[in-house]
Amino acid sequence: MTLIFLIAFIFSFLGSIPPGSINLSVIQLSLDGKLSAAFRFALAAALIEFPYAFIAVQFEGWITSSPVIIDNFKLIAASVMIILGVINLWPRKKSPSKIMEAIRNSGFRKGVVISLLNPLAIPFWVGITAYLNHQGWIKLESVDQVFIYVSGISVGTFFLLALLALLAKRLRPLIAENELIKIIPGIVFLLLGSYALLQHFGLF
Repeated sequence: MTLIFLIAFIFSFLGSIPPGSINLSVIQLSLDGKLSAAFRFALAAALIEFPYAFIAVQFEGWITSSPVIIDNFKLIAASVMIILGVINLWPRKKSPSKIMEAIRNSGFRKGVVISLLNPLAIPFWVGITAYLNHQGWIKLESVDQVFIYVSGISVGTFFLLALLALLAKRLRPLIAENELIKIIPGIVFLLLGSYALLQHFGLF
């Protein structure tokens, strides 16, 4: 049981490192001086990761046999990242709409919304779980084993996001007044979304 938890934790921790809508949002909150909101965001993201990972484990065979579903996930994720990029780059001198203001300033709710709109977590964990099973590193033959595995995934996600928030806080005094740094997450969102769209339509 402990080995299953540790393997899930490690793969979740490493899998959360590449730039994406979730970890970039945590960094953005921390850079804005909202460390507590960043931690709440991380908690929400970790909680949402739990059911997504559970779904991936339970329906692994069905999902992997439906490439159309995977393609739709990519398209949805690309659209979400582009929208987040636009929101992050929206001129702050203008009076933002209540929706945009809520998205920027919230912690837990923001984490829930962005995590729910990140369905690529499902195919990611389908692939990882299939690989781990094939290698014989894990055996998910009981409800307890599945629960431990999914819990390890959730905890690993939280620890990585919390670490990113703390690192961003350390860097904040050096870049707090640098407007270019503040727009980097928005630019990265747009680039990632555009790249995903190009992949979806077979142009890259």
